Amino acid sequence: MSDFPLTITAILRHGCGVHGARTVTTATSDGYRHTTYRELGQQAAQLANALRRLGITGDERVATFMWNNAEHLAVYLAAPSMGAVLHTLNIRLFPEQIAFVANEAEDRVVLVDMSLAKLLAPVLPHLETVHTVIAVGEGDTAALEESGKTVLRYAELIDGESTEFDWPDIDERSAAAMCYTSGTTGNPKGVVYSHRSSYLHTMATCSTNGIGVGSSDRVFAIVPMFHANAWGLPYAAVMAGADLVLPDCNMNPPAIVDMIETQRPTVAGAVPTIWNDVMHLLEKDPDHDISSLRLVGCGGSAVPVSMMRTFEDKYGVQIRQLWGMTETSPLATLAWPSVGTSEDRHWAIRGTQGRPICGVEMRIVADDGAVLPNDGQAVGEVEVRGPWITASYYRGHDESKFDSGWLRTGDVGRVDEEGFVTLTDRAKDVIKSGGEWISSVELETCLIGHPDVLEAAVVAVPDERWQERPLAVVVLNDGASASAAELRKFLADKVVRWWLPERWAFADEIPRTSVGKYDKKTIRSRYAEDGYEVVEARD
Repeated sequence: MSDFPLTITAILRHGCGVHGARTVTTATSDGYRHTTYRELGQQAAQLANALRRLGITGDERVATFMWNNAEHLAVYLAAPSMGAVLHTLNIRLFPEQIAFVANEAEDRVVLVDMSLAKLLAPVLPHLETVHTVIAVGEGDTAALEESGKTVLRYAELIDGESTEFDWPDIDERSAAAMCYTSGTTGNPKGVVYSHRSSYLHTMATCSTNGIGVGSSDRVFAIVPMFHANAWGLPYAAVMAGADLVLPDCNMNPPAIVDMIETQRPTVAGAVPTIWNDVMHLLEKDPDHDISSLRLVGCGGSAVPVSMMRTFEDKYGVQIRQLWGMTETSPLATLAWPSVGTSEDRHWAIRGTQGRPICGVEMRIVADDGAVLPNDGQAVGEVEVRGPWITASYYRGHDESKFDSGWLRTGDVGRVDEEGFVTLTDRAKDVIKSGGEWISSVELETCLIGHPDVLEAAVVAVPDERWQERPLAVVVLNDGASASAAELRKFLADKVVRWWLPERWAFADEIPRTSVGKYDKKTIRSRYAEDGYEVVEARD
């Protein structure tokens, strides 16, 4: 057989050639603009030619500070395919973290959406290796120019460049892209994706046991392109020849519902918070039509079964829970039962994080390193390995996260006989009460099932008798008035009695990390500083 390299270049050639008539649709304040894949390929070639002129000749890092739009997708294709490395900067990191990751990665050029220029401008003077800023879109570049960097307009930069590029032969094991973790503890850590790992991950995403993206689909990539490469959805759409719908900065529920109604996507991907907000909008205004969606990939935090049931029963939309992390590219597991599964077992499986997709191997390990059985009872730290699982962090940071070829995920859970994993906590967030573990994730999932609850986060707080006990921080729906006693009673037949929280706090919102997860470190700190009005509820 031919030793044909698995590269992003191959995805570009196939998608923009064989499927050149398919379209990328980007939402704007004035409506929607459309770009064919053929035009996208030409734009990628123009950008690659321009980047060559700017001195990007080897594996230099090309950074992006951008929303999900067609220009960002052009960089996704151009930078890796020319032999450079795409580095997506997370716009939600703290400024000092953005400077840290850009400097550690040694970014040379950064492309920035003009709607984000004021956010990036104060950081630019601290980006030691960046020499050129490429401004995408309309707007005043003065704030960017104050950094002393060369500032160029994207449209002017590529205008006049050839729409063809001599894409080089690339070693499939060379770096294609890099993302940094969200940095909830210490500085973010870099994960470098190879061409081979990205290609194989894209194939897995397109497979039926994955997201199942095909040429008849329209993919709505809501998850940010700066977050684990948008879960691989952009590359999957190009590989499959599926149309792609990108929201740009329009991430509020009315805008998302409008995109579903007008653009009729069939597949979408976003974190549970997005779909929870959409669900509540639809409950207030049920006349909207989201029936084009045949499948929604949902992950980033536990997906409530109650929400999945609502979407399926009321709107005919199937939500599949998946699990992964920046270090796993990110797709690792997906929760979908086999044909013939009983209804009770069906929904029990839907409530898990799923089982590994082919290419990913998983095990659970005790504190002493012993591998535990997949019996649905034993609880330990989840470890994974596979061709798109990172084997180390960039520059060798935190070597303790790697165990003889396995990645220590930091997630705690159990695996049943069929390989379905249920995550009960992050190792750093587990509640150890009287020597026994309480799952904050399961408590949160149950609480969100209450009709008055919009969001709920559970954390461990100190307790004189039991060392730790759960604190439930709850956000109620508008007009709702459920009390702590009512919510505790609601939980009483869903979890064991000693899990029931005695401490409750009601808040307007729950703090989140840069990738939308509950920021439990901040919640614990706020509690310690008496930042919550805590209500006690006991039997």
